[in-house]
Amino acid sequence: MSRCSRFLATMLVALFSFVFIAGAMAEDRSLVVYSSVDEENATNILKAFTEDTGIKVNMVFLSSGPALSRIEAEKANPQADVWFGAPNENHIVAKTRGLTRPYVSSEAEVLADNFKDSEGYWYAFYMNPLGFGVLDEELKDQGIPVPESWADLTKAEYKGMIQMPSPQSSGTAYAMVQTLMTVLGEDGAFDYMKKLNPNIQTYTQSGTGPSKNLAIGETDIAIQFTPAFLKLVDQGYPSKVIFPAEGVGYEAAALSIVKGAKNLDEAEALVDWIISKKGQSSLSAAKTYFFPVRSDVSAGEGVPVLSEITLIDYDREKAAKDKKRIVERWVTEVLGQ
Repeated sequence: MSRCSRFLATMLVALFSFVFIAGAMAEDRSLVVYSSVDEENATNILKAFTEDTGIKVNMVFLSSGPALSRIEAEKANPQADVWFGAPNENHIVAKTRGLTRPYVSSEAEVLADNFKDSEGYWYAFYMNPLGFGVLDEELKDQGIPVPESWADLTKAEYKGMIQMPSPQSSGTAYAMVQTLMTVLGEDGAFDYMKKLNPNIQTYTQSGTGPSKNLAIGETDIAIQFTPAFLKLVDQGYPSKVIFPAEGVGYEAAALSIVKGAKNLDEAEALVDWIISKKGQSSLSAAKTYFFPVRSDVSAGEGVPVLSEITLIDYDREKAAKDKKRIVERWVTEVLGQ
């Protein structure tokens, strides 16, 4: 073999070795995620993350309460790297209990303050605003206009046409009550709900009950968080989503890096990716019907971007403390029981 041939052979061996080692390193990159996002949507979102980054995700599905309990139980020897999902109130609790660690993402600046912790302990990555699902063609056939505001819903023409969840059993309904209290004050909100009561056909037990009944035509107007309404519209169901003019409350799902995470670089990569424009776009690509928290990413065709929706925030810790009193007042003053 000539000197030139030996040199080329050596270079080829080195190149193949590099490719093999690099490939092996890429295969080794992985992280463990405790997901409180529903399994189907979490799988689709995290699959997109793996396709973009090469980082494999080992996901364990746990609803928010069990996830927080498990992370706390494993505090001395963490088994998860990231807690993914659950409303941000839960991540605030995890921070105060010393279960998570801060990370200042390079993507964080684009998020509004209500979608991130000031020290980087958690970041919201999607939100679900309240809204109305409306059978607009049905209303049109009856000569009734589509309601555009909370105030509209109290008009006599909507008598017995609206479904919403009960604050006695639904966190969604309690978010609506808190939204109205922020807009109208507590007494003003109760005056409003007493006026609204004759127009309520049914107070459902479940927060998603109204959309299910809208889909089978049992009600013309439904109030709840909007993903189910957006899904109906996307599937071609003859309905419309309204965000009332006065503004809407919302829930914001967040993620945190677990303190003591064994795959820290990969955990930080997930944080960066999910709040990046590409990660946020995956929400609509995967048809999650979740609203992106970035104002420059659309939730999908025909759906307004976040900057076009008036969001109503409130003190969630105070809301939790006041819940028993407020629900009891609702039962007494609105239901008259």
